[in-house]
Amino acid sequence: MNTSHQFGDLATQLLTESRRSTATDTLFKYNDVLVRSIIREQRQLEGLIQAALNDPKNNPADGSDNPAMPTILLYQTAILRNKRCLLAYHHHRIERLKDLYWAVGGAVPLLLSMPSGSTNTGPQQAGGTGNAPSDIRSKLSPHEVDFLRSYAASLLVLRTEAFSSDGAEGLTEDVDLLAPITRPPKELHVLVRVVRDCGVVSTEQGAIDFRKGHRFLVRRVDVEHLIVQGFLEEV
Repeated sequence: MNTSHQFGDLATQLLTESRRSTATDTLFKYNDVLVRSIIREQRQLEGLIQAALNDPKNNPADGSDNPAMPTILLYQTAILRNKRCLLAYHHHRIERLKDLYWAVGGAVPLLLSMPSGSTNTGPQQAGGTGNAPSDIRSKLSPHEVDFLRSYAASLLVLRTEAFSSDGAEGLTEDVDLLAPITRPPKELHVLVRVVRDCGVVSTEQGAIDFRKGHRFLVRRVDVEHLIVQGFLEEV
């Protein structure tokens, strides 16, 4: 253990990064170097506890209290605190990923390919190069990408079994869980302008080729997801 810092300092740095992420409303690059350093510290603390328990000097023959117990308690407290900090850091990132997922209408490929934009990585992190990533995916760990895909798959099952007219009793129409509710629609149809090419989309009026710059009057339910994802905008 380096004498330049105490047990728990690395975990404090991780929490500080999460607070900075919240304060600036950005998603920082996953700090793999710092997380691994904390895990190594955990293993070192566990080794120190085991060594103290196995030391014959700390096991009096007369059955009296272990003189190393205060030290062992200190190490155990540091281990528990590190675990809480790791859980808090990953929970914070998972919640931000969920927010991003709903913001793009549940389109995982679109989310992963989104440019960094305002979601910069902030100051250079330990072990980082300081270069801004080109997309959201480059800020995530492989496990976070797997989580996003599993989360989307679970919601798809929920929509099919509980909110689909084919899978749920009493429903005559499908319920779109990903539709925004902050501004409830007032009309069944909506006039939209194509911001980005999104190809041919099947609608109630038939197949429509949405090309950039064109305008269409379509049923809102047919293009709601494209509006949320930023391909179309209401006029």
